[in-house]
Amino acid sequence: MKKQLAFMVNSKKCIGCYSCALACKNQYHQEPGVVWRDLTPLSEEHYPHRERAFYSLACNHCAKPVCVEVCPVQAHEKRAKDGIVVHSAEKCVYCHACIDECPYGAAKDNVVLERAEKCSMCVERVDAGLKPACVLGCPTKALTIVDLATLKDSKAEQYPPGFDKHEKLNPSTRFIRPTAPQLALAKKDS
Repeated sequence: MKKQLAFMVNSKKCIGCYSCALACKNQYHQEPGVVWRDLTPLSEEHYPHRERAFYSLACNHCAKPVCVEVCPVQAHEKRAKDGIVVHSAEKCVYCHACIDECPYGAAKDNVVLERAEKCSMCVERVDAGLKPACVLGCPTKALTIVDLATLKDSKAEQYPPGFDKHEKLNPSTRFIRPTAPQLALAKKDS
């Protein structure tokens, strides 16, 4: 397998603080209403401890990204060297094709600037040897970057409960499922 950088979302560690989303917003100063990374709470159907487990979601940098396929002006590009799907806003003609076709909702509609936008995994930071802003902003290290070509974590899942399955796109994001909280009991002195 070729190098494919991916977000790893460890829901065991995520505390739902939104630091990842705020770090992204601070890095790129998106217009009000435009959010490239967001926190999705897991429903009780998928995790019975309400408001306790979250998925931090942005672009999945899919192996076969629909945004690249449908863009008439090649404003989206999947980089061969690391698999990051980069969006060039200056090329965008605001046709809405990527917005309409991405089943994960990664492409966002910036009505103020009249263009589509999406997470490009802070490609300029990655190219400089730095972590993406969302990863750097996570206080619990619940969000990291991994290379799928070398990932050996047997607990990492591609389609955990609560994350839509679109096999044709082959999203790169991986998840560690949350577990039920454990009650810590104090030991009695003998």
